[in-house]
Amino acid sequence: MSTKETSTAAAVSVPGLRERKKVQTRQRIRREAYRLVAEQGYDATTVDQIAAAADVSRSTFFRYFPTKEDVVLTDEYDPAFGEALEARPADEPIVESIRHALTGSLAHVFAADSAELLFRNRLIFTIPALRARAMDEQLRTQDGIAALLAQRTGRDPADLELSCVAAAIIGVSTAVMRHWVQRGGAEDLVDLYDRHLDFLSHGLRL
Repeated sequence: MSTKETSTAAAVSVPGLRERKKVQTRQRIRREAYRLVAEQGYDATTVDQIAAAADVSRSTFFRYFPTKEDVVLTDEYDPAFGEALEARPADEPIVESIRHALTGSLAHVFAADSAELLFRNRLIFTIPALRARAMDEQLRTQDGIAALLAQRTGRDPADLELSCVAAAIIGVSTAVMRHWVQRGGAEDLVDLYDRHLDFLSHGLRL
């Protein structure tokens, strides 16, 4: 390898390393936050306590998470899900695309992180401040799905029918997650998504 090639390779590798370190820091903050919340409750856990436990400054905490609620409400799943969704055939029905994206590329993520996923979603369904913020996140995701539908169909992103389809997808997803949490994560989450998104794609006929 030439000197130029070596320099180029090094330049390319550095951002990857930085990004990995950022992910590691974000995960450490979240891990310590969950530990503290499990020990003393969500309301009793402060940003300062989380920052100290994660060995970061208060300002560093806020660089990764704008609020304490964001520690619970945000995750690393969205990029992987977005990539999986974009890889689906453009002419595939959107519900089918979402079903395959969730049950394909994210299946191993759900399996590896099931305990953490159960813990954080139990918080989201039971802590009032998190429930309120979760609604904002759901609306944001709904708008994203509607925009994807508009891109695929060539229709106006403000089309109410697109919003209705997107809302139905979010509704099924929320119902599946709530069911899974209420039963202590005993069921296969991927299978639940697979079966009930398929149920949606067939018109929710009982």
